[in-house]
Amino acid sequence: MSRIVIIGGSGHVGSYLVPALVERGHDVVNVSRGAARPYRPHEAWSRIEHVALDRAAEEKSGEFGVKIAALEPDIVIDMIAFDLESTQQVVEALRGRIEHYLFCSTIWVYGRLFTIPSTEADPPNPIDAYGKGKAESEAWLMTQARVTGFPATCFRPGHIVGEGWNPINPIGNSDPEVFSLIARGDELVLPNLGLETVHHVHADDVARWISSAIDNRSASIGEVFNTVSERAVTLRGYAEMVYRWFGKEPRLAYKPFEEWILGLGDYAENTRGHIIRSSCHSIEKSRQRLGYQPRYTSFEAVKESLRAMIASGTVIAPDAQL
Repeated sequence: MSRIVIIGGSGHVGSYLVPALVERGHDVVNVSRGAARPYRPHEAWSRIEHVALDRAAEEKSGEFGVKIAALEPDIVIDMIAFDLESTQQVVEALRGRIEHYLFCSTIWVYGRLFTIPSTEADPPNPIDAYGKGKAESEAWLMTQARVTGFPATCFRPGHIVGEGWNPINPIGNSDPEVFSLIARGDELVLPNLGLETVHHVHADDVARWISSAIDNRSASIGEVFNTVSERAVTLRGYAEMVYRWFGKEPRLAYKPFEEWILGLGDYAENTRGHIIRSSCHSIEKSRQRLGYQPRYTSFEAVKESLRAMIASGTVIAPDAQL
């Protein structure tokens, strides 16, 4: 088994990934600031090594990559590199010393799509700083893999969802009140014809994808992969499904996008980012090369999150029978 260092392992994906890797017999090290707690309790957290490092502070001193290398990993899973400089500092310290480096990217390296579903063969066209930083890191890592043999794999999660996380809702943002509105049977207003799309993925499926990439290292190194559920959902289809989960008849209205978004207040920009992309991505490459098969559909993943939100009082749905 391998010694695996996860940078940012206390997050949502890490909450599923760490126990899965421990159960498979790996020696796991979680590197984080030490401030976050896993989203789900599991006895595996008592069986791993915890290393507290503030990435931003250590990068300023040029020590972060050195300190990661000093942990002597076989495999590094980097969940929280957001720009090229950050990625490069780690990679240069690990060069020639590890078997596999897995870089968590994002479907936001895609801007507006040209084909549906998009595939990894479509060129990235990011439209914000977050997507650009990830795309630049991806491109550099793939060059390093081809030219120098650095063992890099990049994966692009969709809208991550699961217990303890507010899912992107049927109007394209993370406001839990939208689910409470639907539970009451109130009217929900959608943009245009409600045919824009969002593409979720359960955090457990991302963790399972990572395990598949490690198991199929020769097929994953030097490659980029979409990491999402099997199918995206339209806003309209999503909204209608949630109404029915709550035993309500769908009550939908529609407005032109620019008029509609004016009424979303603090959530307007978050919504705009999701709606203008209308994410919809193929997982055929992951299926063929890695044997990846998501356990959750988009709707199943959202429903699990919604149950937890109702239980915690985040969503008010007194008659819910989910």
